[in-house]
Amino acid sequence: MDLEARVSRLEAVEKIKALKHRYLRACDAKRPEDFRACFIERGAMLDYGPRIGSFDDADGIAAVFRRIALQRVDGKVVVLDMHHALHADIEVDDDEATGAWTLRFRQVDLTRSTESVSAVEYADRYVVEDGEWRIARSEVTVLWTLTTPLPEGFAVTESFS
Repeated sequence: MDLEARVSRLEAVEKIKALKHRYLRACDAKRPEDFRACFIERGAMLDYGPRIGSFDDADGIAAVFRRIALQRVDGKVVVLDMHHALHADIEVDDDEATGAWTLRFRQVDLTRSTESVSAVEYADRYVVEDGEWRIARSEVTVLWTLTTPLPEGFAVTESFS
């Protein structure tokens, strides 16, 4: 592989990492438009497991995101998420790529008064659409989850507008 091809591959890997990070930040910051923009326009194949479901287009998962992530009670967000993706393993082949990620996921659910911590694996496929890398397929496998009740007298401060 010549120098130009190697540099192009490295640039693609960095753009894909940035895409995944935008996706995760959109989840945590409750930004549904930014979340949806991470996927191809039509036909994304998404499997988020039995709890959330499978979709043959990103509009379906974006609707679920809006319903769960934006839920409010007394004006306050009631599901708080923290996504930390690591161990990226990305393979690029021209305008297509695959990626595997490990996710450490933490969620506070104020309606159930619980906190959950999960170990999750992502298997993604990316394509270039309109000159930008986008998620075309994502399969989520939850390896394990630990859910505990929130302690008596807990307090949550959030700054979502």
